[in-house]
Amino acid sequence: MPSGKTHDAITFLLAAPTFAAVWKLTEQNVSIASIVTIAFVFGGLMFGPDLDTCSTQYTRWSIFRFLWYPYQAFFAHRSRWSHGLLFGTLFRVVYFMGVLTLLGFLSIYIYRAAFGGNAASLTELTKTWTLIGEFVRASIGEHTFLSVFIGLWLGAASHTFTDIAGSFVKTGRSGEFI
Repeated sequence: MPSGKTHDAITFLLAAPTFAAVWKLTEQNVSIASIVTIAFVFGGLMFGPDLDTCSTQYTRWSIFRFLWYPYQAFFAHRSRWSHGLLFGTLFRVVYFMGVLTLLGFLSIYIYRAAFGGNAASLTELTKTWTLIGEFVRASIGEHTFLSVFIGLWLGAASHTFTDIAGSFVKTGRSGEFI
């Protein structure tokens, strides 16, 4: 399999073509092209399929690595759920949003328990996420979340395709791949 450095190099190599392609497809919308490209690079460097093992991507999370431990424990490395083109990125996004929601809820609960006040409710947390979503759509654009997801998906897809190509080359079946 390609090393972390190879995956990183491919991510950086494909960043400019990603921007150009999205810019062209969106009729020269620089905002969407920038969002997709930034998410692509983030997806390739920090949010890719190798978060299911102790990898370069995993170690880049530094003190926040603990967020990915349950993900590693639940998903086998190179499973269709972590490396799969259809579900890999979707599961990572849902997992990460779930972790952020849980941490947000616990933080509010602990804060209110320590300094008095009513316990936070799930309804309050839902309203907060809704307000964040409305703010992002109003400030950055209506298609921000879709653009971020597409960028994350493309970053993960480039990783998966590189792994597939590496497997074919390593096993001597590169003729089948090409």
